[in-house]
Amino acid sequence: MEKIRSRGLLKIALYKDNAPYSDGSASKMHGVDVTVAEALAREMGLGTSFLPFDAGENMGDDLRNMVWKGHYLGYGPADVMLHVPVDKYFMQENRQAFIFGPYAREHLVVFHNQKKIAQVYNPEDLADARMAVERGTGAASALMGYKGGLLRNKVSIFKDGIVAAQSVIKGDHDGAFVSLAQAEAAVFAAGLARSDWSFSKMVLPGVPPTGWPLGMAVKADNKELAALLDKAMDALRSRGDLLKIYQSHGLTLAAP
Repeated sequence: MEKIRSRGLLKIALYKDNAPYSDGSASKMHGVDVTVAEALAREMGLGTSFLPFDAGENMGDDLRNMVWKGHYLGYGPADVMLHVPVDKYFMQENRQAFIFGPYAREHLVVFHNQKKIAQVYNPEDLADARMAVERGTGAASALMGYKGGLLRNKVSIFKDGIVAAQSVIKGDHDGAFVSLAQAEAAVFAAGLARSDWSFSKMVLPGVPPTGWPLGMAVKADNKELAALLDKAMDALRSRGDLLKIYQSHGLTLAAP
């Protein structure tokens, strides 16, 4: 903390190409996690220095490169990383990092217009629907692999979930299996009314039915920083600032 205070900046690791949470270059990052990070640093009397990074093979790699060791090319580590799943098994496997401070919950939805898909409770309801998914995600794998590929021929793959949701808005697809945040971001960017669209939860093997909490991570021995970040996050939440941040990006803040 002495080093952080002396430099006056909080180094924050954020994923690249992770809209609507974090996107853009280090000097022009934008997204809800960017705004949350700036508010946290401000609450602690600090400025921000962003370290955007590409996702590794797995989350363990990301924690090693950005939180407790640094990349072998000399990039990082940061003081804190946002958008970390707060999961007890994941925490046990990555003890070099301290994961804490859940601030929101993410979950997957079927984004659709009820004129195209009346209702969605299980994958069979999508048997005749043209679906859009994000490339390389668990959501895509779960949907395409359901019952040996029952829906595979009806699924189109897009570079990210927002673009997949936009294809539904354009009418090119009947539904998109994406995160709630991605679907809401597409609607918000298009200037459309959220109430005109459906965001249905679907029971699907391999998909957490209640979603997953998002939190922060610091190096395991930096508990002082973690405590200060926790205090700052509590202040943002209690004043309603965290809710306002999410609303300003067109997103729903779900309790972690």
